[in-house]
Amino acid sequence: MTLFLIRHTSVGVPRGTCYGWTDVPVSANFESEAAACKEQLRGIAFDRVYTSPLTRARKLAAYCGYPDAIEEPRMKEMHMGDWEMQRFDEIRDPQLREYYENYLDSPTRNGESFRDMFRRVASFIDELKNIAAPTDNIAVFCHGGPIICAMVYAHLVPIEQGYANIPDYASVTRIQL
Repeated sequence: MTLFLIRHTSVGVPRGTCYGWTDVPVSANFESEAAACKEQLRGIAFDRVYTSPLTRARKLAAYCGYPDAIEEPRMKEMHMGDWEMQRFDEIRDPQLREYYENYLDSPTRNGESFRDMFRRVASFIDELKNIAAPTDNIAVFCHGGPIICAMVYAHLVPIEQGYANIPDYASVTRIQL
Protein backbone atom coordinates (compact mmCIF):
# COMPACT_ATOMS: atom_id res chain seq x y z
CA MET A 1 0.00 0.00 0.00
CA THR A 2 1.23 3.46 -0.85
CA LEU A 3 0.03 6.44 1.15
CA PHE A 4 -0.03 9.83 -0.50
CA LEU A 5 -0.31 12.34 2.34
CA ILE A 6 -1.29 15.76 1.04
CA ARG A 7 -0.81 18.73 3.35
CA HIS A 8 -3.37 21.51 3.12
CA THR A 9 -2.46 24.89 1.63
CA SER A 10 -1.31 27.80 3.78
CA VAL A 11 -3.80 29.29 6.18
CA GLY A 12 -5.26 32.75 6.67
CA VAL A 13 -4.16 33.37 10.25
CA PRO A 14 -1.24 35.45 11.56
CA ARG A 15 2.11 33.64 11.72
CA GLY A 16 2.75 32.22 15.19
CA THR A 17 -0.93 31.47 15.86
CA CYS A 18 -1.77 28.15 17.48
CA TYR A 19 -4.58 26.64 15.39
CA GLY A 20 -4.56 22.82 15.54
CA TRP A 21 -8.24 21.74 15.62
CA THR A 22 -9.66 25.18 14.89
CA ASP A 23 -11.32 25.32 11.49
CA VAL A 24 -9.31 28.26 10.13
CA PRO A 25 -9.66 29.72 6.62
CA VAL A 26 -7.16 29.13 3.84
CA SER A 27 -4.91 32.00 2.77
CA ALA A 28 -5.38 34.24 -0.26
CA ASN A 29 -2.79 32.03 -2.02
CA PHE A 30 -5.15 29.04 -2.06
CA GLU A 31 -5.75 28.95 -5.80
CA SER A 32 -2.08 28.95 -6.85
CA GLU A 33 -0.98 26.57 -4.08
CA ALA A 34 -3.87 24.18 -4.78
CA ALA A 35 -3.13 24.19 -8.52
CA ALA A 36 0.51 23.27 -7.86
CA CYS A 37 -0.61 20.49 -5.52
CA LYS A 38 -3.10 19.15 -8.05
CA GLU A 39 -0.31 19.02 -10.62
CA GLN A 40 1.74 16.80 -8.26
CA LEU A 41 -1.17 14.34 -8.16
CA ARG A 42 -1.81 14.30 -11.92
CA GLY A 43 -1.80 10.80 -13.37
CA ILE A 44 -2.08 8.96 -10.05
CA ALA A 45 -5.14 6.72 -9.68
CA PHE A 46 -6.31 6.40 -6.08
CA ASP A 47 -8.17 3.39 -4.72
CA ARG A 48 -9.40 5.39 -1.71
CA VAL A 49 -9.34 9.07 -0.83
CA TYR A 50 -9.66 10.39 2.72
CA THR A 51 -9.63 13.86 4.20
CA SER A 52 -9.42 15.47 7.58
CA PRO A 53 -12.83 16.96 8.39
CA LEU A 54 -11.27 20.43 8.75
CA THR A 55 -12.11 22.84 5.93
CA ARG A 56 -8.50 23.53 4.95
CA ALA A 57 -8.04 19.85 4.03
CA ARG A 58 -11.53 19.27 2.58
CA LYS A 59 -11.23 22.34 0.35
CA LEU A 60 -7.96 21.10 -1.14
CA ALA A 61 -9.40 17.60 -1.64
CA ALA A 62 -12.36 19.08 -3.53
CA TYR A 63 -10.11 21.32 -5.64
CA CYS A 64 -8.00 18.30 -6.58
CA GLY A 65 -11.10 16.44 -7.78
CA TYR A 66 -12.19 14.57 -4.66
CA PRO A 67 -15.24 16.40 -3.26
CA ASP A 68 -16.57 13.12 -1.84
CA ALA A 69 -13.40 12.11 0.00
CA ILE A 70 -14.12 10.12 3.15
CA GLU A 71 -13.79 12.28 6.25
CA GLU A 72 -11.38 10.76 8.77
CA PRO A 73 -11.24 12.60 12.13
CA ARG A 74 -8.12 10.71 13.24
CA MET A 75 -6.20 12.68 10.59
CA LYS A 76 -6.92 16.06 12.17
CA GLU A 77 -4.03 18.23 13.28
CA MET A 78 -2.80 18.07 16.88
CA HIS A 79 -5.40 19.29 19.37
CA MET A 80 -3.93 22.40 20.99
CA GLY A 81 -6.67 22.63 23.64
CA ASP A 82 -6.98 25.92 25.50
CA TRP A 83 -4.20 27.44 23.41
CA GLU A 84 -6.15 27.30 20.14
CA MET A 85 -6.16 30.62 18.26
CA GLN A 86 -3.72 32.28 20.66
CA ARG A 87 -0.33 33.51 19.49
CA PHE A 88 2.33 31.26 20.99
CA ASP A 89 4.27 34.27 22.28
CA GLU A 90 1.17 35.49 24.15
CA ILE A 91 0.25 32.22 25.91
CA ARG A 92 0.81 32.74 29.65
CA ASP A 93 -0.04 29.20 30.75
CA PRO A 94 2.80 27.72 32.88
CA GLN A 95 2.09 24.37 31.20
CA LEU A 96 3.49 25.82 27.95
CA ARG A 97 7.05 25.53 29.26
CA GLU A 98 6.50 21.86 30.13
CA TYR A 99 5.04 21.30 26.67
CA TYR A 100 8.07 22.92 24.99
CA GLU A 101 10.44 20.81 27.09
CA ASN A 102 8.59 17.51 26.46
CA TYR A 103 6.03 17.89 23.65
CA LEU A 104 6.24 14.17 22.93
CA ASP A 105 4.53 13.26 26.19
CA SER A 106 3.27 16.50 27.73
CA PRO A 107 -0.17 17.47 26.39
CA THR A 108 -1.33 20.97 25.69
CA ARG A 109 -3.79 22.20 28.33
CA ASN A 110 -7.05 20.32 27.58
CA GLY A 111 -5.52 19.08 24.33
CA GLU A 112 -3.10 16.33 23.43
CA SER A 113 0.58 15.45 23.27
CA PHE A 114 2.47 14.42 20.15
CA ARG A 115 2.25 10.75 21.21
CA ASP A 116 -1.53 11.12 21.62
CA MET A 117 -1.74 12.35 18.02
CA PHE A 118 0.64 9.59 16.90
CA ARG A 119 -1.58 6.91 18.46
CA ARG A 120 -4.70 8.10 16.63
CA VAL A 121 -2.86 8.40 13.29
CA ALA A 122 -1.30 4.96 13.80
CA SER A 123 -4.75 3.47 14.50
CA PHE A 124 -5.98 4.84 11.17
CA ILE A 125 -2.95 3.47 9.28
CA ASP A 126 -3.34 0.09 11.02
CA GLU A 127 -6.97 0.03 9.87
CA LEU A 128 -5.96 0.89 6.31
CA LYS A 129 -3.41 -1.93 6.30
CA ASN A 130 -6.22 -4.34 7.18
CA ILE A 131 -8.55 -3.23 4.37
CA ALA A 132 -6.23 -2.15 1.56
CA ALA A 133 -4.53 -4.36 -0.98
CA PRO A 134 -0.72 -4.21 -1.13
CA THR A 135 -0.95 -2.41 -4.50
CA ASP A 136 -3.51 0.20 -3.40
CA ASN A 137 -2.80 3.92 -3.66
CA ILE A 138 -4.45 5.81 -0.79
CA ALA A 139 -4.70 9.61 -0.73
CA VAL A 140 -5.13 11.45 2.56
CA PHE A 141 -5.63 15.23 2.60
CA CYS A 142 -4.53 16.32 6.05
CA HIS A 143 -2.06 18.34 8.13
CA GLY A 144 1.62 18.55 8.96
CA GLY A 145 1.35 16.81 12.33
CA PRO A 146 -0.37 13.67 11.05
CA ILE A 147 2.04 13.49 8.11
CA ILE A 148 4.97 13.56 10.53
CA CYS A 149 3.24 10.81 12.54
CA ALA A 150 2.90 8.68 9.40
CA MET A 151 6.60 9.20 8.66
CA VAL A 152 7.45 8.09 12.21
CA TYR A 153 5.08 5.12 11.84
CA ALA A 154 6.91 4.08 8.64
CA HIS A 155 10.30 4.48 10.38
CA LEU A 156 11.35 7.24 7.98
CA VAL A 157 12.20 9.65 10.80
CA PRO A 158 12.73 9.13 14.54
CA ILE A 159 9.93 10.50 16.67
CA GLU A 160 12.28 12.97 18.35
CA GLN A 161 13.09 14.55 14.96
CA GLY A 162 9.54 14.66 13.65
CA TYR A 163 9.01 18.41 13.64
CA ALA A 164 12.34 18.93 11.87
CA ASN A 165 10.71 17.13 8.92
CA ILE A 166 7.39 18.97 8.64
CA PRO A 167 6.29 19.03 5.00
CA ASP A 168 5.54 22.24 3.13
CA TYR A 169 2.01 23.46 2.59
CA ALA A 170 0.32 21.87 -0.45
CA SER A 171 3.01 19.19 -0.69
CA VAL A 172 2.64 15.46 -1.27
CA THR A 173 4.48 12.98 0.93
CA ARG A 174 4.60 9.44 -0.48
CA ILE A 175 5.05 6.55 1.94
CA GLN A 176 5.30 2.92 0.88
CA LEU A 177 4.00 0.55 3.57
